Amino acid sequence: MVDTQQSLFTDGVSDGVRPLRGQLLKWIGNKQRVAPAIISCFPEFKAYHEPFLGTGAVLATLGPRQALASDVFGPLIEIFQELKSSPASLKSWYADRWTRFQAGDRVEGYEAIKADFNRSPNGADLVFLCRACYGGVVRFRKADGYMSTPCGVHNPISPDSFAKRVDVWAARVTDVTFKHCDYRAAFSRANAGDLVYCDPPYTDSQSILYGAQAFSFRELLECIAEAKNRGVYVALSIDGTKKSGKKVCELSLPEGLFEEEVLIDLGRSMLRRFQLQGQTLEHEIVRDRLLLTY
Repeated sequence: MVDTQQSLFTDGVSDGVRPLRGQLLKWIGNKQRVAPAIISCFPEFKAYHEPFLGTGAVLATLGPRQALASDVFGPLIEIFQELKSSPASLKSWYADRWTRFQAGDRVEGYEAIKADFNRSPNGADLVFLCRACYGGVVRFRKADGYMSTPCGVHNPISPDSFAKRVDVWAARVTDVTFKHCDYRAAFSRANAGDLVYCDPPYTDSQSILYGAQAFSFRELLECIAEAKNRGVYVALSIDGTKKSGKKVCELSLPEGLFEEEVLIDLGRSMLRRFQLQGQTLEHEIVRDRLLLTY
């Protein structure tokens, strides 16, 4: 077992954990608040791989100097590729849609942008929609991938505020390569001594999220086992406990695949917060498992 308490940053892979104060993308279930806790469990590594990029919170908090970040969802990767190659364009994407949204009826404006996205999924629309949709609950219809989340009641952050976040995040990803690919392709690029951090669709609650309908947890475990045999370190975030420990999310894990399990406290369930408005939710504390192959 690798000592995860040893210095993570002595090999020049990262400048150190630098917590982020603002999310670039608003998306329920993102790991931004707990990213430092997750990273504290990482071993020393050569290169960093994140095949389920999502909002990129762990990646940007880590700020690795050699990394491959990927996702099967093309519009999401389009956003991050633009963040790296042309931050000014990313700012314009958001500002243009924010202006349209504010110009007339907000719900009609939001629905028009969502309709554009559903006709032709793209990063330019998605970067605004995820910040304007209800509670950041970005969800897609199982039958055809149609984004179905209604407009939120909150005010999306201003273009100036978003631009400041773009500047901060762009500085964190200068040495990251972003790829639109399946997680299997991403795993195949990892070599001995590299680290792969996985935050896949969760088995208990994420069937409505992008790509989750076709995702097989069993096949991911097979991929992790193959990587471990090649000397690759793998850290996996997955369902742990819900309802303040009263519900344990059962997983069927191969014996000997993971060497350590760490529980990461996520606080009160964000999804339940929206479902049970006005309640204090003391009994809805959620903890994730962080499973380590080292």
